[in-house]
Amino acid sequence: MDGDSPEVLSYPFRDAPGSGEAIEVADGVLWMRLPLPMKLDHVNVYALDDGDGWTIVDTGFDDHKTREFWGKLLDGPLRGRPVKRVIATHHHPDHIGLAGWFQTNHGAELITTRTSWLLGRMLTLDVQTQVPEETIAFWRTTGMDPEILAKRVAERPFNFADMVAPLPLGFTRIKQGDQIPFGGRMWDIHIGDGHAPEHATFWSRDDHLVLAGDQILPSISPNLGVYPTEPMADPVGEWIESCERLARLTTPDQLVLGGHKLPFSGAPLRMRQLLENHHSALDRLRDHLDKPKSASECFMPLFRRSIGETEYGLALVEAVAHVSHLYQTGQVTRALRADGAWVYQARP
Repeated sequence: MDGDSPEVLSYPFRDAPGSGEAIEVADGVLWMRLPLPMKLDHVNVYALDDGDGWTIVDTGFDDHKTREFWGKLLDGPLRGRPVKRVIATHHHPDHIGLAGWFQTNHGAELITTRTSWLLGRMLTLDVQTQVPEETIAFWRTTGMDPEILAKRVAERPFNFADMVAPLPLGFTRIKQGDQIPFGGRMWDIHIGDGHAPEHATFWSRDDHLVLAGDQILPSISPNLGVYPTEPMADPVGEWIESCERLARLTTPDQLVLGGHKLPFSGAPLRMRQLLENHHSALDRLRDHLDKPKSASECFMPLFRRSIGETEYGLALVEAVAHVSHLYQTGQVTRALRADGAWVYQARP
């Protein structure tokens, strides 16, 4: 980029594809969008032309509406040609939700990281009719609002299987440093962490395309959460390390195809922004912890806005991730409050 030109993010495609539609963003690469029943109301998926069929990158939720959308896409932009392979960038339901359906109903090969497959399959098999005691105990350590806690304990919990089709036995593993051909290109695989364990990203050797999943997004930062399955996880530390490492691969002319929002160019700038966002949030949080506070009392310095009940769950696990990162890196202390919540305080 010219040294006199300001570095900016650019969006070559201003309008997203509609229902049953696709936009060709590069030769043989189709961008499609599927609905999500939440505030972030969509997920981007991609189809890459392999000549005798398609490789699909990510799938959306497994629900009736999304299957209808796929029916329109398969008969329309994909021209009735077979889906030979499905790549899941990571194990979250909006990305792996219909992978098993493509395997079972279309004979597709599933390609993903070992951790993504193991987590996806384990979670689809772990169906709970009531909230596990371990989850309730974890919520108490976060200082969860008592009214929200009582409401959640009384409700049937969300199960992965609600939104993810059964994953049959068998997948093809990819890992850091691998190369894989699809869509008429050779792709280098680089693994990120933080948003999801062993999140795969794909960097084309033949042009300037990056299939980034949720690891590199414009305008929003992916959720970094700590959950009862691993209460002492450090996704913030893993995220920062991943961003620093992946930033070295970026160039201004790459077209980044992410899991949400719009395709964009300007990846070096975006990586700096993502890192600065979290370093700034950690600085604000450390200042906020001049007195002992639980994770649930840290929303304002992290998000700089009020958090409603629909956003509360994701905000809480992200707050836990940030205070726990400060604790695990020795920047704050923690103690158990009388109500069972961990409270954190900045070191003098």
